[in-house]
Amino acid sequence: MVATLFAEQALLPDGWARNVAIDVTPDGTIAKVAVGASADGKQRVNGPVLPGMINLHSHAFQRAMAGLTEVALNPDDSFWSWRELMYRLVGRLQPDQVGAIAAFLYIEMLKGGYTSVAEFHYLHHDIDGRPYADPAEMSRCILNAAEATGIRITLLPVMYAHGGFGGKDPSTAQRRFIHDPEAYLGLLENLESECVDGRAALGASFHSLRAVTPEEVTAVLQGMRPGLPIHIHIAEQQKEVDDCMAWSGKRPIQFLYDRWPIDQRWCLVHATHADDAEVTAMAKSGAVVGLCPTTEANLGDGLFPAVSYMEQRGRFGIGSDSHVSVTAFEELRWLEYGQRLKHERRNRLHGGNQANIGTFLYEAALEGGALALGQKVGRIEAGAKADLLVLDSRHPLLANVKADDILGRWIFAGASRMIRDVMVAGDWVIQDGRHPDEIEAGRAFAAAMRPLFED
Repeated sequence: MVATLFAEQALLPDGWARNVAIDVTPDGTIAKVAVGASADGKQRVNGPVLPGMINLHSHAFQRAMAGLTEVALNPDDSFWSWRELMYRLVGRLQPDQVGAIAAFLYIEMLKGGYTSVAEFHYLHHDIDGRPYADPAEMSRCILNAAEATGIRITLLPVMYAHGGFGGKDPSTAQRRFIHDPEAYLGLLENLESECVDGRAALGASFHSLRAVTPEEVTAVLQGMRPGLPIHIHIAEQQKEVDDCMAWSGKRPIQFLYDRWPIDQRWCLVHATHADDAEVTAMAKSGAVVGLCPTTEANLGDGLFPAVSYMEQRGRFGIGSDSHVSVTAFEELRWLEYGQRLKHERRNRLHGGNQANIGTFLYEAALEGGALALGQKVGRIEAGAKADLLVLDSRHPLLANVKADDILGRWIFAGASRMIRDVMVAGDWVIQDGRHPDEIEAGRAFAAAMRPLFED
């Protein structure tokens, strides 16, 4: 049976519309959208309706350490010193703890405006580095957490083989991550059957050019199922650029584009340190740049040249990465604010005929995020998944606001409490700001943290 929602305001592919009826099939697909409809006999939603945002880059387990590394003990503190602290956590995590962390995080994501997540998952093996009896055990913990909480997921098992450019041996701290191409392709094949239920999909990913050799990348690309989305960390840190230059004579993004045909299946995560030629190459290729502004700020990565990239109509999406923040509006807000600080001007990121910054950022991030996820999401139209976000019309900041100003109000002046209801695949997973399992998930998260930090 088809359920029909009625929204007084909804953000459709061609802009805001009034009195919108949305037919949703039992499998969670939008069957029809009608503008200027009557509310009679329909399920009324109580606020402006948006497509749910896509979180295109997540390391779920890192939510466990968010806010615990903000201590000035090292005058040269950077991403690289933070990474050593992250490795200490990696060395202790058990599968049940990873599952509890992910479930707690995914509920936070849903409440923060994300209806789907691309999980860049590289914690594969037991503490001693040996594969579990089921090599996909850790991956299944992530999938189970997504299923239990209701978030849509594209699982991205990570190919990670080395500790530096040129095939350097991995460190002891990295031993839980390591695969060779044959084992990695076996993991993908093992997970295929787990990612066919409509809310879960599969993709492939390479940790970074420093963690795989060119020969290993080619072997995986040739051996994996065609059509999967492909993600990679690239040029996040200046040291990475310098090390790549020392190894190959080329910058990381330049090396990537010179070696393989990069297209819209690829998501290039961070790309912080891109020169003008690399920015143009990325924009022309149709690849999606995965920007994670709160994490990039937290780690001191730098600022992506977003103004130039978007002037060339480059695609992008947003991710919460290390999860120092888990709200869609904050990533979009700080994407714009970073460029304002860099250029010492206001209202930097806009495009085409869209001068409204909030609307431009939201719609562009939906488009790029959907490509990176490899699922038909991010639009309220027939054939798309019914992943919807309802803002709270009771909130004073949304009273008497023109439709074109709704997203500016939420992104630049709002908070998570502006989100009233969230639907994924036709199911209400957040209602009136609450998830039915949030208390239990919070307790499980706290219990999982206790042995990690008790000493």
